[in-house]
Formats: sequence, C-alpha cells, structure tokens
Amino acid sequence: MKFIKLFLVSLQFLTRIPVPGRYTDSVEISEYRRMVMAFPLAGLTIGLISAFVFVLTQLWWGNLLASACAVLTVAMITGAFHLDGLADTADGIFSSRPRDRMLEIMRDSRIGTQGALALIFKILLHVLVVYQLAENQASVAHLLIVAPVVGRSLSVLLMYRQNYARESGMGNLFIGKIERGEFYTALLIGLVLVFLFAGGYGVLMAVVAGVLLLVYRALIQSKLGGQTGDTLGAGIEIAELLFLLLMVH
Repeated sequence: MKFIKLFLVSLQFLTRIPVPGRYTDSVEISEYRRMVMAFPLAGLTIGLISAFVFVLTQLWWGNLLASACAVLTVAMITGAFHLDGLADTADGIFSSRPRDRMLEIMRDSRIGTQGALALIFKILLHVLVVYQLAENQASVAHLLIVAPVVGRSLSVLLMYRQNYARESGMGNLFIGKIERGEFYTALLIGLVLVFLFAGGYGVLMAVVAGVLLLVYRALIQSKLGGQTGDTLGAGIEIAELLFLLLMVH
C-alpha cells in the first residue's frame, strides 16, 4: 500500500478532516494496522492547524485566550476522540473494581465523576502549559506543531507486543497486531519531525515522555491485563501533555 494512502487512512481514522472515500475505500480492515506508520504525519497535520489558530488569535486576544483556542482546535479536529478515551480510562481504572467490572465501566458511554475530573484537569493543564510556554517566550507554534506528533508516534508503545484486554473492539486493529518494522518506522518518523521543529532538546524530551508512557503502560497492564482503544486514546493525550510540560524550562 502506498504511504500516501496510509496517511489519508490515518487522517480519516484519527481526525474529522474530510477525506474522499475513493482514496481509502480499497483499504482492507486487515491492513489498518499499517497506518500507524503515518500516525506522526496525521499528528503533524493536527499540529499545523492548532499552531495556525494560536498565531492568529494571539494577535488579537493575547497568550491566554490563544492557548485556549489552540487546545480547543485539537479537540475539534479529532472530535475529542482521544479525550473520550481518557475519560473512559479514568472512570474504569479509578473505580477500584475487579478487572471485568473496570472494562464494563469503560465501555459505558456515560461519563462518571473520575472521567469528568480527568477531562477538566487535562484540558485546564494543557491550556496553562501552552500559556506558560508563550509567557516564557518559547517557540510555541513549533511546540504546538510537534506535540500531536509526539502523542501519536508514542502510541505505538501501547500497541507493539501488547495484549488486547477485550474480546473485540476498535483497539484490536492495532494492539498486539503491529509488526516490528511498523513500530520502528512510526517512532523514527516521529523523532525526525520532532528534531525538525524542536531540535535535539525536543527529541530528548520526547524520549523522556516515552519512558513515562511506559510507566503508564505498566499501570494499565497491571489493572486490565492489556490495552484497549480507550487506553490508547488516553495514552496519546498523556504523552502529548507530558511533552509540553517537559518543554517548560
């Protein structure tokens, strides 16, 4: 499958950006795992739009409102896809119930107290860290471009050689299915993009974020016995935020 088609499928899967069906209809479900190689480029697309909104709104409204608009833009582009996973994961993991009950809670479409708190805390912290970066005279546009790249590139750490905690679901397309070449390709493309926009220090902080994401992976593994689509989404949100936090200095 041509890489451009993988990119378009990843855009269709990860965002609300319209992609004509004629470019992706021929892709078999069994091939979807290969799109992880294009996840960094999907993240780049999201980041470019978010950075553009930040730069544009900063001219009129200043750093704080521009930061809020940039974070809102990412949520709108992705349809809050990963935020939903974060809320579901928080509801399940912090319920302190047996494994099967946790998975049942995570499948419930209704948001609970823990999920609501996780969303509020994550969005608030995301806005504040972007604002702090702007106040520190950091190259915020570059970091907004690269943060979604980091989140989606590192998501393969939650897929490669991992168990799928459910019997069925969207996460089953990737978890335990991606191959070594796809795993390393996604990471390599992601790190190259990080270097181009954030330099060597950005690469170092992306690696640190990856190590911290492995701690998250171990926690989920201990609670659920594997990963799910929800924990993947939560991991993307966590990795993206961790990277931005690490870039505050």
